[in-house]
Amino acid sequence: MSAVLPSVPAPQEPVGHPELVQLGAALGGDEPCLRADAARNRARLLEAAARLVAERGAEAVTMEAVAAEARVGKGTVFRRFGDRTGLLTALLDHSEKKFQASFLSGPPPLGPGAPPVERLRAFGCAMLRRSAEDLELQLAAEPCAPRRFTNPARSVLRHHVAVLLRQAVPEADCELLSHALMGQLDPALIHHLTKQCGLPMVRLEDAWTDLVDRVTGTAPTR
Repeated sequence: MSAVLPSVPAPQEPVGHPELVQLGAALGGDEPCLRADAARNRARLLEAAARLVAERGAEAVTMEAVAAEARVGKGTVFRRFGDRTGLLTALLDHSEKKFQASFLSGPPPLGPGAPPVERLRAFGCAMLRRSAEDLELQLAAEPCAPRRFTNPARSVLRHHVAVLLRQAVPEADCELLSHALMGQLDPALIHHLTKQCGLPMVRLEDAWTDLVDRVTGTAPTR
């Protein structure tokens, strides 16, 4: 007669923060198995791409332009990064890892230790400010439609929102709600609202806080 094992509740946030590992690997971060010459070539290509962004903007970053700037063959750039989106995503890699570490293991209210609603408020405001700093590069690195919602970096962010929503409103459809909330943090929308409509960032932050409070049924903080 076999005994029935008691069910084990799933952790609300993965132990050891595997998302951080996944993001670094998916974005082509520092790969320990890279040969020294391959690592130097990768760094050289990223330095060339960064120079093009600084001098001419993200729109000037093409595989051909990076190859010319780094004085290598175009095939070298394609072999290292796959396509332009992969190249631009690699440029954002350091910023992505730093932001991810801040909400997974940094101080509250963005990091662990604060109530889930406070963490949601802090997460959105931090993402808005980060997007404002890297907006041109984020827009240029935007994945094509079939890859947009499977992009590893975006998936990590949305998953984190879903985790906090499950803690705050466990009875809700938190998977779909997380997509809805992430829509307000979309770089293209941020560009439209701030650059084309001229809205101040503080208004976007206030709107995010209001949205979180309404979704979670939380009384406003002010």
